[in-house]
Amino acid sequence: MRRNDPVKHFFLWPAVLAVLIIAIFPLIFSLANSFMSLRLIPPLPPRFVGLDNYIHILGTERFWQVVQTTSLIAFTSVALQYAIGFSIALALVKRVRGADFFRVAFLLPMLVAPVAVALVARQILNPTMGPLNQLTTFFGFPNLPFLTDASWALGSLIMVEIWQWTPFVVLLLLAGLQGLPDDIYEAAELENASPWKQFWTITFPMMLPISAAVIFIRIVESFKIIDTVFVMTGGGPGISTETLSLFAYQEGFKKFNLGYTSALSFLFLFVVLGMSLLYLSILKPYLEKYK
Repeated sequence: MRRNDPVKHFFLWPAVLAVLIIAIFPLIFSLANSFMSLRLIPPLPPRFVGLDNYIHILGTERFWQVVQTTSLIAFTSVALQYAIGFSIALALVKRVRGADFFRVAFLLPMLVAPVAVALVARQILNPTMGPLNQLTTFFGFPNLPFLTDASWALGSLIMVEIWQWTPFVVLLLLAGLQGLPDDIYEAAELENASPWKQFWTITFPMMLPISAAVIFIRIVESFKIIDTVFVMTGGGPGISTETLSLFAYQEGFKKFNLGYTSALSFLFLFVVLGMSLLYLSILKPYLEKYK
C-alpha cells in the first residue's frame, strides 16, 4: 500500500470514530447530568437545575476542605518524591556498587497494586496491634495515632505515596541522566568545577525539561488518589483525609446523587486543569531556555 493510498482511510476512520464515540459520549453525558437534579435513591424524575449543583458545591465548606487536603497530599508527596528520586537516580547513574540490584529493587514498589500497598500499610500502622506501634511501646513510648489523628493520618498517606511512586520518578530521571553528554562534564572537570557546582550549573538545568514532565505527571496522578485513602483511612478521621476522588465516590456510589456527582467531577477537572496551567505558566520561561 502506497503512503497516499486512499484505501487506508477505509481502515483508519472506523477505528478513530469508535474511539471518539467511546471517549466523548460519556463526557457529554456526564456534562449534561451535571445540570440536572438526578437521584437514583430515592428515585426521582430528572429535573433541569442549571448551575445549581455547581453553586451548591462551591458554597460548601466540605468541598474546599477536600481541595485543600488533596492539594496538600499531592504537592507534598510529589515534592519529596522528586527530591528523593533525583538523589537515588544520581547515585545509580554513577555506577555505585550493586547499582544493578538497586535498580530492580527500587522499582518493586511501583509494580504492586496500590490497594495491596494500602492494606499492608494499614496493618503496619494499626494503632493497637500494628508492628510499628508494638516496637514503640517496647522501647517505652506510647502508641502513635498513625490512622486515628488527622495530622498523623495525612503524614501516613503521604509516606505511603512516597514509598510507592518514588521509583517512577527514579526510572524517568535515571533515563534522562544517562542521556546527558559526557563532554560537558569532562570540560567542567578540566576547569576544576566541584561536583556540587557541576550539579547546579550543568545537571539540574539540563534535566529541567524532563523534571518538569515528571512532576507534572505525578501531580496529576496524585490529585486522582482514592484507593490508598479509601483502604487506609476511608477519608477519616471525620473527613480530614478525604480527597476529591473519594468525595465524588461517596456522593455517587453511596448517596446515588448522580447530578451532584457529575458537577463535582467537572469541578475536579477544573481544579486539576487550573493547577496544571498555573504550573506550566510558571515553568515556561525556564523551559524556553533549554529548548
